[in-house]
Amino acid sequence: MNNKALIVIDLQNGLEHSDTRLFQLTTVLTGVNQRIADYRNKQQPILFIQHEDNELVVGSHAWQLFDQLDAHKEDFYIGKTHANSFFKTNLKDLLEKLSVTELEFCGAQTEYCVDTTIRMAHGLGYTCFMKRGLSTTLTNDLLDAKTIIQHHENLWDQRFLTFF
Repeated sequence: MNNKALIVIDLQNGLEHSDTRLFQLTTVLTGVNQRIADYRNKQQPILFIQHEDNELVVGSHAWQLFDQLDAHKEDFYIGKTHANSFFKTNLKDLLEKLSVTELEFCGAQTEYCVDTTIRMAHGLGYTCFMKRGLSTTLTNDLLDAKTIIQHHENLWDQRFLTFF
């Protein structure tokens, strides 16, 4: 049986501001916590990816994960400075150490870090999957968040990952 891991990408306080809200964040966090509980019950690894930059300064409130997430100190935490969670991080080494070959994804932002990491993982040969609706993003000047998410889920489906 292949070892699986849950990758939770950038569900951090600083992604939301008073005037911009992540699409259906409460629903996404509830769903992510359900996935976390499933992985805990099966004693499979949970990896939290946290973006680090001038707005998401390590240790700041903005950089911290949303309080609603069921993150434990024994989970794995990886900082990144690029949309690709594998770029200049120890993610691939950690997955190899844990003998992980299958990755489940969730998190933010759909069209940036989630998309880039899914495509990279697929290119590295990981079997990738996701529960539909467990990525989120912000509405931008061109598209509303719901459309962005639907578009990416359609692109990923059966090309880069499998939905369940």
